Amino acid sequence: MTRTEPAQAQAPAQERAADLEHRLRRDLDGEVRFDGYTRHLFARDASMYAITPVGVAFPRHAGDVQAAVAAAAEHGVPLVPRGAGTSLAGQTVGAGLVLDLSRHMHRIVELDPGARTALVEAGVVQDQLNRAAAPHGLMFGPDTSTSNRATLGGMIGNNSAGSGSLRHGMTIDHVRALDAVLSDASSARLAPVDEGERARRARDSTLEGALYRELPRIVRDSAAAIEEGFPAFWRRACGYRLDRLARPDEPFDLAKFVVGSEGTLVLATRALVDLVPKPRRTVIAVGHFTSTQAAIEATEDALACEPAAVELMDRTILDLSRQRIEYASLGTILEGDPEALLFVSFTGDDEGELRAGLDRLTALWKRHGHGYHTLQAVTAAQQEALLKVRKSSLGLLMAASEGTRRPLAFVEDTAVDPSRLAAYTRDFRQILDRHGLTAGFYGHCSVGCLHIRPFVDLADPAQERTMRAVAEEIKDLVVSYGGVNSSEHGDGLARSEFNRQIFGDQLYGAMREVKGVFDPDNRMNPGKIVDAPPMTAHLRDAALPEPGPLRTRLSFEVVGGMRGAADRCMNIGLCRKSGSGAMCPSYMATRNEEDSTRGRAGALVKALSEPDPRRALGDERLHEVLDLCLMCKACKSECPLGVDMATLKSEALSHHHDLHGVPLRSRMFGAIRALNRLGSATAPLSNLPGRVPLLRALLERTLGIARERPLPVFERRDLARWYRRGRRAAAGAGPRGSTLTFLADSFTTYTEPAIGRAAVELLERAGWRVRLESRGCCGRSSLSKGLVDEAKAKADRLARLLTEETEPGSPIVGCEPSCLMTLRDEHRALRPGDPTAEDIAGRVRQVEELLTEAIDDGRLRLREGAWPARRRLLYHGHCHQKAEVGTAATVELLRRIPGAEVEEVDAGCCGMAGSFGFESEHYELSLAVGRDRLFPAVEAEPTDTVVVASGVSCRQQIAHGTSRRAWHPLELLRESVEQIP
Repeated sequence: MTRTEPAQAQAPAQERAADLEHRLRRDLDGEVRFDGYTRHLFARDASMYAITPVGVAFPRHAGDVQAAVAAAAEHGVPLVPRGAGTSLAGQTVGAGLVLDLSRHMHRIVELDPGARTALVEAGVVQDQLNRAAAPHGLMFGPDTSTSNRATLGGMIGNNSAGSGSLRHGMTIDHVRALDAVLSDASSARLAPVDEGERARRARDSTLEGALYRELPRIVRDSAAAIEEGFPAFWRRACGYRLDRLARPDEPFDLAKFVVGSEGTLVLATRALVDLVPKPRRTVIAVGHFTSTQAAIEATEDALACEPAAVELMDRTILDLSRQRIEYASLGTILEGDPEALLFVSFTGDDEGELRAGLDRLTALWKRHGHGYHTLQAVTAAQQEALLKVRKSSLGLLMAASEGTRRPLAFVEDTAVDPSRLAAYTRDFRQILDRHGLTAGFYGHCSVGCLHIRPFVDLADPAQERTMRAVAEEIKDLVVSYGGVNSSEHGDGLARSEFNRQIFGDQLYGAMREVKGVFDPDNRMNPGKIVDAPPMTAHLRDAALPEPGPLRTRLSFEVVGGMRGAADRCMNIGLCRKSGSGAMCPSYMATRNEEDSTRGRAGALVKALSEPDPRRALGDERLHEVLDLCLMCKACKSECPLGVDMATLKSEALSHHHDLHGVPLRSRMFGAIRALNRLGSATAPLSNLPGRVPLLRALLERTLGIARERPLPVFERRDLARWYRRGRRAAAGAGPRGSTLTFLADSFTTYTEPAIGRAAVELLERAGWRVRLESRGCCGRSSLSKGLVDEAKAKADRLARLLTEETEPGSPIVGCEPSCLMTLRDEHRALRPGDPTAEDIAGRVRQVEELLTEAIDDGRLRLREGAWPARRRLLYHGHCHQKAEVGTAATVELLRRIPGAEVEEVDAGCCGMAGSFGFESEHYELSLAVGRDRLFPAVEAEPTDTVVVASGVSCRQQIAHGTSRRAWHPLELLRESVEQIP
């Protein structure tokens, strides 16, 4: 990723790296990786920078951290600490040894509700801590938009804040003590001490003693510079906090002093942090405005009502949210077509007071002519739609990237007093206009911090020069307004270069002295805060070589083809979240960076940047990275940039097969329809392998099919036989008086025909004339194994059948989401530009949609009393369904069943993923994914709760993992329909 070193320097560097790797493997309990793919993945964070590290270590405990620091010092290698790698200014990239503290060091050691404190390891994620604290009515105060993946160690390194900083301040305000490793590998407990204790420690000859001895001297010598040099505005995350040590009325506190030091002074391993009471209620006023500037000008009125937060979102973010299923619900609650929204939150325990706050603000805005509508969001559903988009603003903005033209974070972290924000924003926009740049605007108006990211193409040298010019002008502008150049995202590589100009020579010199005392050999994350390289060094896009030629089987309709599709990932790390959604199920189970969507995307970028990308796609290490992708497609909808790893993996597998051949097991699973048809034809004999242990052992040894996994049971009377023998065309007619086509998938047809029968009978009862299509395969199973040519042949055949033998425009439905959704998605990639593929995709409907319509207009009548009492239904949606169309139609259908009380469980991916859960090497991970949230949710239900799941894999996994039967929604609906002959 960086410029090539001179040949004479490479050999010693390689030898040093090899020696360091050997030492680390000997001394650490955690993993150590120095291979090219791992180094590439950790060359990036969420910033615009990339620097390839020497290697990566994954410490298991503080002793590992000390050992790594000692080994790196002995071999002359710098250290780069890293949590989630979501830093926006380049803090967590560097040419040293990366220490990933997020994988193993994520224990909440102690939570003391009485003292309102938590002792946590550096890798604990903010939402993880909040979930543990919630039963006690507590939370961690700083509320970052990345709370579902940001680690406490990273927040301490950056002095992170968030939307609630008006009330709760910044991370520095919540740190009581730190356990840290110093640059000489010694350990220290950093906490407030009185003058006597400080003087006692200062007498020690250790590095820790030098800190207590030298830092007071630096503060005394620089007193005037400290008084005058720091920006006046309180919300700052820049430089070293000498102002904190210069407070004569407060204890000497090194814990707070190192907050925001970006790993350049110490390496924190554990933190004792304060917790704050969690408000019981939140209400939000959502002002609608005709311009971004008008929204900003309404901030002062909002602050006069004493809210918890005031957040801005401009049209750029709104338009992008409307394009994605995950965020579509926001559009349903907005009034008109606003150019900007202002979210004003009121939190507390008294709902009457909170509603009064909403009313005061609404009246004030109306009196002063601010905005054209104010929505009062008081329900959980309204607030969820708003907050989901707000927290994903960065990702949504990044999704607007076109090739290497991206919205970049280089002037997005400035802040001024909110009373001056409107004027400051006008001047800011004039600078952008003068340089011909556009930008998205969102952020924290309540504290004068807007995240403004201009679109820049760093592959263009002229654009790089423009970026630098804008950065310098904005730096001067914010100083003229008495603001700060970095208010919550830190200095990193993006802003450290300007610190001498911002703080002045004397104060900057004092900061350099601080660095020298803590880190005499400049090994701790060098180049950040002081002595930084130019902000234009180490730019990610400028460093990428031109890709070699590659002909792909699938269509990647983005700039840059397949590499461009992978390189859409900007490392914001949403795929590292846990506790919600489905992306990325294997990462949730392993916490291994390479098992995240961004890890796999980064690995593909590396391979596709090689001179011969076709050969690189056959690399075994690459396919080790790709192997645990379950192809759940959650990334397609949950990743704000829409990185479609399932499609990328299919293409990569096809090239691997070209070079290494197709394994027998892949051929077998790719031909699952033929296999199931044979199994049905030979049942019950074909079901013997599922019951005979010796045969199971043989399957595991020869094909790698896990003996512990129950096999599907084939039924002799398959769906097609049932349909052909004795079926009569429905007497009624559908709402358009036409026929629909039911796609008889490989599972509903041969292993679960009762579901297919229920679907056909219900559709006929609703008045449709049902045509069964059972002669073709959608190709989903072939695609999952990288058999793309085979999948295309199947798609072509099925397309002919669906075009030539169906009425134009007639619906195509099915019961198995993975098969039905393949017609909507993958067939377009297999047959790009084919109008037939587009036509078929447009005709795909969910059975649940048609049946809900039939119930609502009276064509399908449900009978009361089908169940003896009200029944609770716990519904688990299929990943492909969620990714393509969402689960709303299924949930609505279930809610129409008389007596049903429906809850959709947010349990992510079930972990089965078609053939993945059958494969012996994946069996344990498959169950680990299920155990994350799905199995506990099912097991927590009373025995009379009915478990419901749309996908065949989901039903198999639930039965195996919990011993509970999961029903298809249509089986339940059939029980409630007036008698079907």
